[in-house]
Amino acid sequence: MAADTSKKAARLAKEIGAFVRAHGGSAEGQIAYIGEKGFRISLVGEDGGWGDLMAPSKEDAEQALEQAGVTVKESFDGEMADRVRTGPYEWTRMAGVQIGGPANPSNP
Repeated sequence: MAADTSKKAARLAKEIGAFVRAHGGSAEGQIAYIGEKGFRISLVGEDGGWGDLMAPSKEDAEQALEQAGVTVKESFDGEMADRVRTGPYEWTRMAGVQIGGPANPSNP
């Protein structure tokens, strides 16, 4: 089982490393348990780019962030959130109905 965990962590670390390189060379991360699906790793790059990915266990998430050299924050606090930079796509998706974006699709 430990070998399985380290393989998963290594794969995640590779993805996180690619994110870090694409977003300024450093990043902060935060791990959150989201139920049966596992643990969400939220990342904010030096340039304000952001993203997330899933880990099956907290151990995998912690190992991956450590291997990738990412600073782990206890919570996605205001300081971390303030660094996030969004573009037109995100604004349309987050509040599109309120600011004139496309309407939400109706339920069939």
